[in-house]
Amino acid sequence: MRNNKIKIAIVGVGNCASALTQGIHFSKENPDVISGVLGLKDIGGYKLSDIEIVAAFDVNMEKVGKDVADAIFVKPNCAKKLTQVPKISVRVNKGPVMDGVAEEMERHIPISESQNPANVKEVLRESGAEIIVNFLPSGSEEATRFYAEAALESGLGVVNAIPVMVANDKTLREKAEQHNAPIIGDDIKSQIGATIIHRAVGDLFPMRGAILDRTIQLDWGGDMDFANLMSSGRYNQGKRKTKTESVVSRHPNKNKMDVQISAVDYIPFLGNTKEAYFRLEGRIFGNMPVSLHMFMQVEDSYNSAGIVSDAIRCAKIALDRKIGGVLVSPSSFFCKLPIEQYADVEARKAVDEFIDGKRER
Repeated sequence: MRNNKIKIAIVGVGNCASALTQGIHFSKENPDVISGVLGLKDIGGYKLSDIEIVAAFDVNMEKVGKDVADAIFVKPNCAKKLTQVPKISVRVNKGPVMDGVAEEMERHIPISESQNPANVKEVLRESGAEIIVNFLPSGSEEATRFYAEAALESGLGVVNAIPVMVANDKTLREKAEQHNAPIIGDDIKSQIGATIIHRAVGDLFPMRGAILDRTIQLDWGGDMDFANLMSSGRYNQGKRKTKTESVVSRHPNKNKMDVQISAVDYIPFLGNTKEAYFRLEGRIFGNMPVSLHMFMQVEDSYNSAGIVSDAIRCAKIALDRKIGGVLVSPSSFFCKLPIEQYADVEARKAVDEFIDGKRER
């Protein structure tokens, strides 16, 4: 008989981990709540409430050693409280710092040299984790590779939620295939977020026979994601590329288009609220100009947690089917920089077919 629990390990117990953890517990008491981007309560036989956190890693000395249910509310976490999460008897392990904390971020994230890093592979093995979810700060290239290799070599699936290359890394792809471990990546989209809105509106131009000449997107927010993006040039280390590629990838004139997509500031009083401004300029019939201006506001961490919850369940389906390597269809629908960019409608159809067993990956 199949075990309906999906055992996951979380790397980075920040706001996204908080939103995911709260959402899992909230769904147990509120089964009719919106549970993810696919809008399905059951994905391959798995409900949101079937996800079980069995291991967690962080470097913040105030989180290390605490039960995950308590650690998700430790500052600088600021995700809005959805529910009171009961103790889950899983304590946060100290992970290796590597490049996970930029120098400017040390004033926000206290680190104790007296706390020794755990043996990651050993923790994963003893916990029975099946999937590792990477919530490390953007720009954590060395740390991401370390955790990805540890997971893949142990046969665990990887859901890479950040703009560091895992699915797009040839060596890691080969390792995933060798160990029959699935990867979903790279850089999780939001459920209704700045990139998907920008992409959807921008795609109307070629769909309607118009030309998009120039577009900008400016983002700002008050959580540690924005504090990190504004430090040490980390926005340019990957986030700008994944967002830009996602927005313009399907435009015939993408190499001629003027595009500026930027995280412009960290504004602490906004907390976990993200705000974004968009401007799109182009031409319609007779080369007449058209210009669009939009503004959005959203709780940032919950916007990604729903996507991740669906991605976890798709990774579990692949494990059940013994499918290793990059899951192309789920990655295209869930991520900003998949190895293959599908149109959004095509990507949704592809992931549905993957869930139904009509596509291998």
